[in-house]
Amino acid sequence: MRHRIAVVGGGPAGLTFARVLHRHGHPVAILERDPAPDARPPGGTLDLHEGMGQLALEKAGLLAEFEALSRPEGQAMRILDTDGTVLRNWHPGPDDRANPEIDRGQLRDLLLGPLDVQWGRRVTQVVPGAGDGVRVHFADGRQETFDLVIGADGAWSRTRPAVSPVTPHYTGVTSVETSLDDVDTRHPGLARLIGDGSMAVYGVNRAVVAQRNSGGHVKVHAKFRAPLDWHADLDLADVEAVRSGLLALFDGWAAPVLDLLRQGTAFVHRPLYVLPVSHTWTHVPGVTLLGDAAHLMPPLGAGANLAMLEGAELAEAIATGPGSPDEAVRAFEERMWARAGRWARITTDGLERLVSADPAEAVAHFDEVQPS
Repeated sequence: MRHRIAVVGGGPAGLTFARVLHRHGHPVAILERDPAPDARPPGGTLDLHEGMGQLALEKAGLLAEFEALSRPEGQAMRILDTDGTVLRNWHPGPDDRANPEIDRGQLRDLLLGPLDVQWGRRVTQVVPGAGDGVRVHFADGRQETFDLVIGADGAWSRTRPAVSPVTPHYTGVTSVETSLDDVDTRHPGLARLIGDGSMAVYGVNRAVVAQRNSGGHVKVHAKFRAPLDWHADLDLADVEAVRSGLLALFDGWAAPVLDLLRQGTAFVHRPLYVLPVSHTWTHVPGVTLLGDAAHLMPPLGAGANLAMLEGAELAEAIATGPGSPDEAVRAFEERMWARAGRWARITTDGLERLVSADPAEAVAHFDEVQPS
């Protein structure tokens, strides 16, 4: 029996779910609010873990293609003191593929493959128990009904209210993102400072993290503890005003580290929000959630990996399980909640230590999680 299945959101979770279902011959409607794949920048780079994101790609039949695109050298990590002293300088071994990096845009294109995405379908509401299924309302006033709706629509999910009243709350940490292009040619000194992967500098309640993407592109994140309205007297659209504010906030740090902010081309304000560590809900027939929609947590490498693995596992359960899709969803939710709760605790503790009053906590955290 064919079921009418929709996934809301064309990010890593939604596309992995759809790609695995497609591999098993099951159609799925992918409802994405963006009008086209390149409507906005796809974001930075992701490290896909062997037993999580890479396992999801294996279930989708895409692991070999991922390995050809990924950057194992991007696993390298360097930690500096605020005066520029190198505290840690870790490099992966020649055959280390535990967490290779891939640009989000490359991953999206890899997952898209033969999938037919309905671009420009902005979902405004999901209503279960609509008689003949789950009713999906769109911004253009249209409605469609499905047997199963998967909410993979991120932190501010429009699907989540169908199963849970909970909304994200601010962590107290804000990240301001900027970027450098053609870094090896235009900023060779900064290229050497960053190395092949990522570089982080930790101070009192603040940090600067730079991470290589492909093609000489670098993302830089200035992270700090502050109230949500820290920018009340600052025009976030004024690049030079934001730059000056950040340089004042990190005053006294080593000049090369500050150059990462001085050379940034634009600044994007990203306050960090999370859902409660133990977020669950009473099962609602016909609706469930994946990824950030289900368990938004600090961005410390687990979120996208969990989301992709969840998408692959749920798709497999629906496509190959002996029971109904609803039985597959019920069993899946129990597994997801237990695993996501563990990772939410790990990443919440990690954020507390990485942006803390004691910078030594950040180095200790690195030593605990980084391979020897």
